Amino acid sequence: MFGSAANPNGHGHNYTLEVTVAGDPDPVTGMVMDLKKLKAILNSEVIDLYDHRFLNFEVPPFDHVVPTTENIAVDIWERLSPQFHNGGPRLHGVRVYETPDLFVDYFG
Repeated sequence: MFGSAANPNGHGHNYTLEVTVAGDPDPVTGMVMDLKKLKAILNSEVIDLYDHRFLNFEVPPFDHVVPTTENIAVDIWERLSPQFHNGGPRLHGVRVYETPDLFVDYFG
């Protein structure tokens, strides 16, 4: 079904992640969210877990779910969304690029 991508020894990808947030801009800073805070959330909830990992063996749920770009986008949304339930900025979208012209958008 997945052709050469089904190789049990895996194959590498360099995914690119885009995250959008929504909300009212702060009247002083003009920002919906402090980008340093967003970067810290992305690092702790996604990058530290995914970076240079064999997803099929090292990153649940991909030990039992095929790590398609679609499933990765959903997993990232599920990891990030709890960080945005405090009445402040809202998680709006997750975009995961597998290649420069192949990507998935997820909006929960």
